[in-house]
Amino acid sequence: MLATGAAGGYGTYSNIKGAYNSGTALGAVAAGEGATAVLALVLLGLTMLGQSSPAVVRAGLWALPAAASVMSAVSAPDGPRTVIYAITPLGMSVSAEGMAFLARRIVVHVDGRDAEAEAKAASVVQALAYHRARAANHPDKKIRERSDRASWRLARKVGTADTTLGARLLDVQRERITTGADVALGDMFAITVTPPTGPVTSGRDAVTAPVTPALPPAPAPTLGEEPVTGGCDAEDTQVNAPLASLDGEGVTPAVTPVTLDQLAAIAGVPTPLIGEPLSDEQIVVVLRFLRYSADPPLSYRQTAAAFREERFTGGEARIRGAWATLMAQEESPR
Repeated sequence: MLATGAAGGYGTYSNIKGAYNSGTALGAVAAGEGATAVLALVLLGLTMLGQSSPAVVRAGLWALPAAASVMSAVSAPDGPRTVIYAITPLGMSVSAEGMAFLARRIVVHVDGRDAEAEAKAASVVQALAYHRARAANHPDKKIRERSDRASWRLARKVGTADTTLGARLLDVQRERITTGADVALGDMFAITVTPPTGPVTSGRDAVTAPVTPALPPAPAPTLGEEPVTGGCDAEDTQVNAPLASLDGEGVTPAVTPVTLDQLAAIAGVPTPLIGEPLSDEQIVVVLRFLRYSADPPLSYRQTAAAFREERFTGGEARIRGAWATLMAQEESPR
């Protein structure tokens, strides 16, 4: 690149020297290629520092060699050499743009950010915000219409050539695909255990296993009755209340539904509340409660949908991890 720029400057000098004197040729080269070289160094330095280049620098890289091209073309003795003289000074512009482009790519590769793209994106977003505000609130109807059309034109430029935005969108898409595949495989290979339909006596299912129904409180004695304490009557005789019987057989108490508070107490965690951040253990409790709220128990997809419908707080990744923990607990021997 440096050799190309030097060759372009020497060619311009020799071309103009043939029509004018050496001093005029040297001044033309200094004003054209020399100034272009200065702007190229400025552009290269700003790019290496990770900063965007001013528009006047980019414009000067092409305006100054273009002026030298016109000067060279005027000094050409005939038509064919006019084209050659006009093209020669553009070697400096190509060299400067090539060095800046290569330096910019190196900085993007090393630092992971593109200063030029960020500057353009910020300019587009700022102009878009201004035109949207003017289209909504300006008193002049024609100005509102112009700003509305301008905002739509700017909207097409948002995110253009933004490599960071593209990488983040790909990460989001990969996460969604992974989640969908995990849910689909979970529904396909999940083993649903149907609870027994007969009366529950000694055995309990996965929800009611650790729950012991609490005894109802003793009724308060009414006026005129003496409370019986210690299981004895007034004559200090042991009193045994007869068991309730039906056809001579004892009655098995019915199993009451387990509440979310009881499951939380069994797990030793605070009761999960709607709208509040939940720990991993609380999410497991909520999933267990929702899974066994129906007969047969719900699948992962149904349980996750119920979790969202009840407005509990928890990300998809945490819900999947809690579900894996719940499945491991169910498969472990009791």
